[in-house]
Amino acid sequence: MGNVVIRPILPADNPHIARVIRSVLEDFNVPKTGTAYADVSLNSMYETYQSPRAAYYVLECGGKIVGGAGVASLEGYDGNVCELQKMYFLPEIRGRGWGAQTIDICLQKARRLGFVQCYLETMSYMQAAQRLYQKYGFQYLEGPMGDTGHHACGVHMILKLYP
Repeated sequence: MGNVVIRPILPADNPHIARVIRSVLEDFNVPKTGTAYADVSLNSMYETYQSPRAAYYVLECGGKIVGGAGVASLEGYDGNVCELQKMYFLPEIRGRGWGAQTIDICLQKARRLGFVQCYLETMSYMQAAQRLYQKYGFQYLEGPMGDTGHHACGVHMILKLYP
């Protein structure tokens, strides 16, 4: 594995990050409806994250997009809460600390954007991801917040960005 760089998404990254996300979701047999797989924004990730309170980062290795994650205001929620969104990595970079580095960057950005909490949704069988989120202090919620459209995601977590 060569040198991995985490950088803000560029317009040319759109088809590559969409392919990465769909590939990872297929690897995990995630339902194609009620998850990120069906999101219209998947084909226009750069444009989706151009609002003032949003950011998306891609991981690039040797000119190839191998992962990504972002933060944006939680849809359908009236409060100063962001959502950690579309955090997916190809198998070749999993388990090497890139998830932690990417979360660090996303949470730092969320704080700079003035959010007070960070929400996320995931699948119950994505245990490694949940362990990573717990290390950061994410706590389990009884049910969903906001309206992300991801009704197939059974795990909901929240993190206070300030003590």
